Amino acid sequence: MLDPLKLPELLTPAEMGEADRLAIAPGTPGIALMERAGLAVADEAARLTRSRGRIVVLCGPGNNGGDGFVAARLLARRGYPVELGLLGRREALAGDAATAASRFEGEVRAAPDIALDGAGSVIDALFGAGLARDIEGEARTIVERINAFSRGGGPVVAVDVPSGVDGGSGKIRGVAVEAAATVTFFRLKPGHLLEPGRSLCGAIRLADIGIPASVLPRIGPQTFVNAPVLWQGALRRPDAMSHKYSRGAVLVLSGPAHQTGAARLAARAALRAGAGIVAVASPLDAVAVNAAQLTAVMVAPYSGAQGFEALLADERRRAIALGPGAGVGPDLRKLVGAALTRPAKGRTIVLDADALTSFAGEARQLAALIERGGHSVVMTPHEGEFARLFAGARGVDAEDDKLKRARAAARLTGSVVVLKGADTVVAAPDGRAAIGWDLPPTLATAGSGDVLTGLVAGLAAQGVPAFEAASAAVWLHGACGRSLGLGLIAEDLPEALPKVLRAMG
Repeated sequence: MLDPLKLPELLTPAEMGEADRLAIAPGTPGIALMERAGLAVADEAARLTRSRGRIVVLCGPGNNGGDGFVAARLLARRGYPVELGLLGRREALAGDAATAASRFEGEVRAAPDIALDGAGSVIDALFGAGLARDIEGEARTIVERINAFSRGGGPVVAVDVPSGVDGGSGKIRGVAVEAAATVTFFRLKPGHLLEPGRSLCGAIRLADIGIPASVLPRIGPQTFVNAPVLWQGALRRPDAMSHKYSRGAVLVLSGPAHQTGAARLAARAALRAGAGIVAVASPLDAVAVNAAQLTAVMVAPYSGAQGFEALLADERRRAIALGPGAGVGPDLRKLVGAALTRPAKGRTIVLDADALTSFAGEARQLAALIERGGHSVVMTPHEGEFARLFAGARGVDAEDDKLKRARAAARLTGSVVVLKGADTVVAAPDGRAAIGWDLPPTLATAGSGDVLTGLVAGLAAQGVPAFEAASAAVWLHGACGRSLGLGLIAEDLPEALPKVLRAMG
C-alpha cells in the first residue's frame, strides 16, 4: 500500500475519472487497472476476515462492482468461502465491470437475498465516489443491513469509498456504509478526509493500481492532504548568521487584565515555532498580570488605539496576531483595522476568535480592510466563528460542504482561511486547499486554538508564506497533540513542539 502522506494530491471523483482515462489512453487496458484494484481489496479483506470465515461481496452495477467481482474471484482462489450478491441484473453490466463479472465462476445471487449473519467479513462494492443521488429503496435497505453487521463487530471493507459517501465532499447521500477499512486507488479524494466521510472510512488503504504520477500535471489538482511534503520546504532553519530579528518578530494582542491567558498561549507558541522575538501588546491594566507570567516573551504596554498603532510602527514585527481573549466590540475592530491597514513590508496578520466575531455579519467590510492594507492575512475560525462572520455573505453558502465554504471565504476576503475541526481545511484565495489528516480529538480543549494562532504567527514571522505557514501550523498542532495523548491541556502543546520538530529532521 502507498503512503498518503507522501502523495498529497487529492482528486475529486471527476479528476479521478480523468486520471483513469489518461492512464488507459496510451494503451493500459481498463480491466488491468480493475484487476489490480480488486487484488488490493482482496488482500485487505483477507487481512480482516475472522477465522477464514465466509466473505460476502456485495456488488453494484458500475465499476465499483467490477472491483468487487475481481476481489471475489481472487478470494475464492485462495480458498475462502465467497458469497457474491449483485444489486441489479448481471446482463446489464457493461465495459470492464462486465468483463470482471464474466471471469467470476461462482454463483451470483441478488444482493437483497444474501444473509450477513455469521459472515467473516463483508466487502462493500455497491457504489463508488461519484454517486450522483441519494441511496434509497432496496439499496438503502442493503446498506442498513451492512451497518447492522458492522455495529455488531463484523469487519466491513469498502471499495473506493463507503457506499453513500460523496467522494468530493464527505457528505452522506441518504445513508452510508460504516466501514472498518476503505481501499482506494492512486490518490485519496476529499471525501476520505472531510467529515462525516472520514469517520465512516475506518482505516484508509491507498493502493497502486498502475496509474502513473505523470497524469497529475495534466489534471492540475488544487486540493491536498495536509502533510509535511506539502510545506516542509518552505520552513526556515536558523543558521550561523541568524539573530533574533532575522528570525522574525511577533506581536500578540492581549485582552484586559481578567482575560490575558489566551494571548500568552499564542505568544508562547509563536516563540516555540521559531520566531526570534515575541511581545505581548498589553493594555495598561493588564501589564502587571502579563509581566508576572512571562519570561522569554516580552511585554509591550500600550494605551488606546494610538498606543497600539505606535507598536505597529516597528516594521521588524513581521507577524501580528489579534483575537485570542481580546474582547469583542468596537474597540477591537479599531485595532484590527489599524493592523490591517498600517503599511509594513512583508507583514502577515493572523485573525482569530474575538477579532473575527467583532466583524460578525460584516465579512465584506473586513475584506475591504484586507484589500486596502495589502498584507498577507490568515483567519483561523472554528465553525461557530465562521458562521457568525460570514452570515449573509454573498458567495459563501452555509449549506455547502466544508471545503467549498472555506474556499469561498478565502476568495471573498483575500485571506488564507483555516476552518478548524477534526477535518481542518486551509484554503487560499488562489484555490489551493489542504485538508487535515489524523488530527486528534484531544485538541478539543480550551486554549488549543490560541496555540494554533501563535504557531501560524511564529512561522509567518520567519517569512513562511501564509498558505504554507497555516498548513504547517495545523499539522504541527496535530502532531503535538498526538505526541501528548490523553490528558493534554493547551499549555502542553508548545512544549511538545521541539520534539516534533526534531522528529521531522
